[in-house]
Amino acid sequence: MGAALRILGIDPGLSTTGYGIIDVNGQALNCVDFGGISFSRKLSLAEKLDRLFTQLTERITAFRPDICAIEDVFYHENVNTAIVMGHARGVAMVAACRSGLEVFEYTPREVKMSIVGNGAASKQQVQRMVQRLLVLAEPPRPADAADALAVALCHYHRARFAALTSKYQT
Repeated sequence: MGAALRILGIDPGLSTTGYGIIDVNGQALNCVDFGGISFSRKLSLAEKLDRLFTQLTERITAFRPDICAIEDVFYHENVNTAIVMGHARGVAMVAACRSGLEVFEYTPREVKMSIVGNGAASKQQVQRMVQRLLVLAEPPRPADAADALAVALCHYHRARFAALTSKYQT
């Protein structure tokens, strides 16, 4: 991972989808942008998904990331919640693919382990560690944006590890 790389991280959800964009240049990390895409509860599922697609596509066009890392759906006791989250995740993946981005997927546990060193870390622990790693003045908010930045950082860590280990394979 020597050349500059821009990574879009996405934490999909229908009440709020977090996004975070980081630049990687060697080992230097820079936070480019982050935020949450939120929707009124009054909108139908179809309207939320349409707006999510449009807003993610606008951010991809504006910031021109090289790749996309997205959080996988976690196990949820409420099957309907997991299905709805899957819709948001699918729309985010389509927005990335239609924009020509390769998509990498990471479980919440993988992300937390990569960022905090504990797969069961709290949202606050993730926020604080993202703040430290990206040298931000305060923890990123909303928490969904911190999670999205964590997904992008997780991809950076995984890609860096893969590059290092490939040097030693024959």
